[in-house]
Amino acid sequence: MTAVGTGAAIFGCAGPVLLAAERAFFRDCDPFGFILFARNVETPAQLRRLTESLREAVGREAPILVDQEGGRVQRLRAPYWREWQPPLDTVAGCASVEIAARAMRLRMRIIAAELRDVGIDANCAPVADVAREATHPFLKNRCYGTDAHTVSVIARAVADGLAEGGVWPVVKHMPGHGLSQMDTHHDLPTVTASAAELDRIDFAPFRALSDLPMAMTAHIIYAAHDSLPATQSPRVIQLIREEIGFKGLLMTDDLNMEALKGSLASRTSASLAAGCDIALHCKGDFAQMQEVAAAAGPMRDDSRARAAAALAARRQAPDVDIAALEAELAALTGALHV
Repeated sequence: MTAVGTGAAIFGCAGPVLLAAERAFFRDCDPFGFILFARNVETPAQLRRLTESLREAVGREAPILVDQEGGRVQRLRAPYWREWQPPLDTVAGCASVEIAARAMRLRMRIIAAELRDVGIDANCAPVADVAREATHPFLKNRCYGTDAHTVSVIARAVADGLAEGGVWPVVKHMPGHGLSQMDTHHDLPTVTASAAELDRIDFAPFRALSDLPMAMTAHIIYAAHDSLPATQSPRVIQLIREEIGFKGLLMTDDLNMEALKGSLASRTSASLAAGCDIALHCKGDFAQMQEVAAAAGPMRDDSRARAAAALAARRQAPDVDIAALEAELAALTGALHV
């Protein structure tokens, strides 16, 4: 085991308590980190025990991720955690982009405090996808706006709010999901926009956020660049590295999503061969995790270096007056949360 882990994977687990077989498996494969879902969440005390168990299994302070965007996509919910409006609704209710950015920064600083309280230290946000009229409903109200400038400004505020609270932001879905009219959980979209349009609109927020420590790919074909989904496209991964300028740790979106075809082993191998650093497997299915771990193998040297740099980027979270943040947020938006 090393300070950043050995295996080129992030795994979920089956339920609210770490099973003995899972503990042994994680000890042996030593993944970079873990990701939690609603099936893993019951109460704050239970969640603290689970995050402690996961880290004990690998013998280090492994990053533990979650999707806590607010709205439909938040794994920690009432009555123990705050409920939030969908991001696009919050932004629409603000009088200016600047006010929306401040509101979203406050919101994420509060969310960061909730996450750190239960041992979670990475959030799969900001969502830097630029929404369009035809953006699929699974994504649309998770976005922050319909133009690249607005999305860039608010996504930066989201990342800053998380970082101020000692939580790693994971920007997604690189290099841009907004033109998709399909749900990648079920289908593989092909985006036919020109390279110029993609660069000017969809790629722009990710270029503005290229200094962030971690990012997640999109399972989308960009026909102007390749016939393969971005996650498995060496051309698109090169574009992410060289044209967008992202130098951080690049993880796949969930390999179980049906936008990708073939076995989990082939999905994993193709994604890492294309240049992704980390294979993300979310389902918590034990046999599937074994398959992904075997295909992923150990991190490459360049991936290990990016992992170390990402882990070193986390700030210490100072004490904060949550009530004061909530009061400022209410003054900006007219409501604390939903």
